[in-house]
Amino acid sequence: MKQPSLYIPHGGGPCFFMDPADPDRPSSDPMWHPMQDYLAQLIARLPERPRAVLIISGHWEEPVFTVHQGEHPPLLFDYYNFPPHTYQLRWDAPGAPAIAARAAELLRDGGLPVADEGERGWDHGVFIPMKVARPEADIPVVQLSLRQDLDPTAHIAAGRALEPLRDEGVVIIGSGMSFHNMRVRDSEARTPSLLWDEALTEAVTDPDPGRRAARVAAWDALPEAHFAHPREEHLLPLMVAVGAGGDDAARVDHQSAVRGWPISAYRFG
Repeated sequence: MKQPSLYIPHGGGPCFFMDPADPDRPSSDPMWHPMQDYLAQLIARLPERPRAVLIISGHWEEPVFTVHQGEHPPLLFDYYNFPPHTYQLRWDAPGAPAIAARAAELLRDGGLPVADEGERGWDHGVFIPMKVARPEADIPVVQLSLRQDLDPTAHIAAGRALEPLRDEGVVIIGSGMSFHNMRVRDSEARTPSLLWDEALTEAVTDPDPGRRAARVAAWDALPEAHFAHPREEHLLPLMVAVGAGGDDAARVDHQSAVRGWPISAYRFG
């Protein structure tokens, strides 16, 4: 069955695994519980168990789109100033070299320069949400980098090139945060974050696929865009998800509040 394309939030650092006595139990901070509950149901809500997951994280950028082809990637603990136990988390899912090679082929066929890589570990934009979604770590995963120029149209084009994977049993996931300004106070962000979320959701859920892609590519013209994303690396995974969504209908898949700011997830198909 055809798998959807998703844009999901991955939280803040290891936010779902902060209990040193039992790192696998839900976070004690209720702020994260709705997001954690959403991620925990992510696989169950797919049409069937996916053959693999292809995930694009806001925490990996390369000069060209780069596909991780490792068989057993380690974890890359690319967060800072968290409790020691959060640097000992385990999530030992296998890689999927054959699907990685297929993804690279599709990108090249789409006219996009692409590189291969096999040494880098999965960053926390991959293993943190996926550890919640599939603690059994039994579904193969391929990670795709962002392109360093953060060009929205190029990332939408990459998603379009990868869309055939959905018919091959691969769920495509963009992992970021729909609002990502960690420098502002909660009260300062509340109103602009609402304006941004409403505008972004209206663009993402536009029923016309061509207009939807154009509106999302022009994200920086939306209200409070640069307040929501002083740098847009956590938004660019959405562009890949939009492209991979093709002509399928889009909808809000989840919304929760973090420090009073709305954080949205989207589903295509």
